[in-house]
Amino acid sequence: MKISHLGAKDCVTGSCHLVETEPGSSDSVNILVDCGTAAGDDPVLPFDQFPVPPDKIDYLFLTHAHIDHIGRVPELIDAGFRGEIICTHATKALLLPMLRDAMSFSARTDKDIQRLETLLDELSWGFELSETFTLKKGITFKLSNAGHILGSCFILITFPDANAKDYRVIFSGDLGCTDTPILPDPDLPESCDLLILESTYGDRLHPSRKGRTEALQKLLQKALADKGIVYFPAFALGRTQELLYELDRIGLNVPVFVDSPLGLEITKIYSSLEEFWDKEAKNLKATGNHPFDFKGLYAVQKYQDHQKLLDINGPAIIIAGSGMCTGGRIVDHLKHGLEDPRNDIFFVGYQAKGTPGRKMIEKKIPVKAGIHTLTAYSAHADQQMLVDWVHAMPEPPKEIRLVHGEDKARQALAMALNRIGGAGLNT
Repeated sequence: MKISHLGAKDCVTGSCHLVETEPGSSDSVNILVDCGTAAGDDPVLPFDQFPVPPDKIDYLFLTHAHIDHIGRVPELIDAGFRGEIICTHATKALLLPMLRDAMSFSARTDKDIQRLETLLDELSWGFELSETFTLKKGITFKLSNAGHILGSCFILITFPDANAKDYRVIFSGDLGCTDTPILPDPDLPESCDLLILESTYGDRLHPSRKGRTEALQKLLQKALADKGIVYFPAFALGRTQELLYELDRIGLNVPVFVDSPLGLEITKIYSSLEEFWDKEAKNLKATGNHPFDFKGLYAVQKYQDHQKLLDINGPAIIIAGSGMCTGGRIVDHLKHGLEDPRNDIFFVGYQAKGTPGRKMIEKKIPVKAGIHTLTAYSAHADQQMLVDWVHAMPEPPKEIRLVHGEDKARQALAMALNRIGGAGLNT
């Protein structure tokens, strides 16, 4: 067996991992785990340089529906892939809206986008969590809740061996934090031979999440006191819904605008997937307090309304994409608002190297607006959470490969995991 890391091996975005059960053989079962878009300076491997041509890939597993894990799936199909796409039921529901939006920013025609949507729908299948399913040649898989966004999972794939013990591999995908609004905490992992583990925040600890709503409330009150505008660059999937949940709890008497057609569509889908919420969110809904709806919340769907919003006077809160400020409506807002010292930008998500958001935080882009980074809102587990998650395995894995992280993060997490012992580490 051979496992190649074709994306996010030495960086954070563009996740893509290939399993070949019999490399070079026509009998090989070829499995791809994620096929995401890279952001900022992160590299992209062309499909014609893949070890296995796309038309020879049997299965594509998707850990969740963020674009840095699914964004290249349409290109993969164009390159010849016709295997099965495997994901959770919630990811299946989110897949088409996310990819439709991404394709709308490409040079594709409407007819081409419709063709790919049809193929995506035909090839993709939703599966239940915590159940075992069988692939070709007796290979089995189980999806478990990763707690990163709705529908996110980590994957246990078991490869049978007639002459030895079965070989078990876990792909962590993106692991979430405990105590995240809307989402159940991540499931605990089973034992495995090889763990392929994300390391996005492997070099840091998040502030306590217990008092983060109160901390956000104080920051917002201070930022809005001069009647400025607070901008939240936010991913349409996950972060937008989490912010709405928190702003509902805070109850500030200022208008909140969601200026993201995709964010609004995803929020509707989140609302329809109540069965996958955590107990707290379900209880709120049952008592008549919808987690994503409150007085003073406004949806900005049409582009004409977006243009009008650019000239709004504060105090106000604007949530818009993209989360890394690489495109989308947030770019227009920041062009209008960066030079006003009354305004503030709240970064609540990871900023990849080379992206405008990262450059603003590093002060490589000078701005007069206030800049705040709220790591307590990260959707990724921090170092201690990752270590605890690995330590929860009944037996330590024989090998751990750290991916999906910058060099510093991988090295720091490797040192922390070495203190546990019992596993061979590969960073």
